[in-house]
Amino acid sequence: MRNPRELYELTAAAMDVPAGLPLVAGLTGFADAGGTVSQLGAYTLENLPHHEVIAQFDNDILLDYRARRPTIQFDQDHLTNYNPPKLALYLVDDEVGRPFLFLHGYEPDFEWEAFSAAVLGLVETLEVASITWVHAIPMPVPHTRPLSVTVSGNNTELIEQLSAWRPRTQAPATAMHLIEYRLTELGHLTTGFVVLVPHYLGDTEYPAALITALQSVSASTGLVFPTDFLRADNDDFVANINEQVQSNAELERLVGALEERHDSYMQDNPIRRGMADAGNLPTADEIAAELEQFLAHQRRHGKDDTGDSLD
Repeated sequence: MRNPRELYELTAAAMDVPAGLPLVAGLTGFADAGGTVSQLGAYTLENLPHHEVIAQFDNDILLDYRARRPTIQFDQDHLTNYNPPKLALYLVDDEVGRPFLFLHGYEPDFEWEAFSAAVLGLVETLEVASITWVHAIPMPVPHTRPLSVTVSGNNTELIEQLSAWRPRTQAPATAMHLIEYRLTELGHLTTGFVVLVPHYLGDTEYPAALITALQSVSASTGLVFPTDFLRADNDDFVANINEQVQSNAELERLVGALEERHDSYMQDNPIRRGMADAGNLPTADEIAAELEQFLAHQRRHGKDDTGDSLD
């Protein structure tokens, strides 16, 4: 196996990463129903207040360029803006300024064992507290019900609380499956979330899938993500889908049959609903306000957010 350290370059920012951060991961590749992982990457790197690269992985080792060709801009008579895919580990701040690590980009085409070892090496070097990763698959479920998740890993509490579908089956593996397997072998706290996306929306960018992914990551890490604008987008998206369903008798029958199957399955399921309905959850602003009030209360009483004296 190739030396895993050859797969990436650390940046100067890596020297300042505090120990004990959670790591969140999402790699695009084999399956990304509802555009869940690609949306998660765009959301994290475009909407959160701060991010910087701390490790950049080497495309020439990991990427099949002919399968995933980079884009280049042709401007009348010359070439500009060569844009190869990117796989990197970022340091990011959540909505209330708490840092976490974010592994995002393409799923490697080659060197899976070396890549897995490289990620495990970063986990140990950076003293990562927990690893949470997200992907999504199409399922015969209706868009009229809250999305559910399947949970894997060794966080038994979250599995019991949130995992609505627990199959015993063989499935095509992803690079993150291998990483989870290796992390679990070593006893690292690891949680994988599979968002179960309505199969007829699998090729769209489904806002509810991103909301469910963010809620799952929050449940695992305690990180806070703003979702108000995503809920507004999802309301518009669902209204459009409902309009199309109501105008097509065949689609209406399909959704009705999926609703009956879903409700029958969930009736006897200990997880009666997957993730809670987004409309019943506090918004990110409400959570942030409560957190700020708590921290202010702690400071007034001479303690920081860990309970240790500030003196």
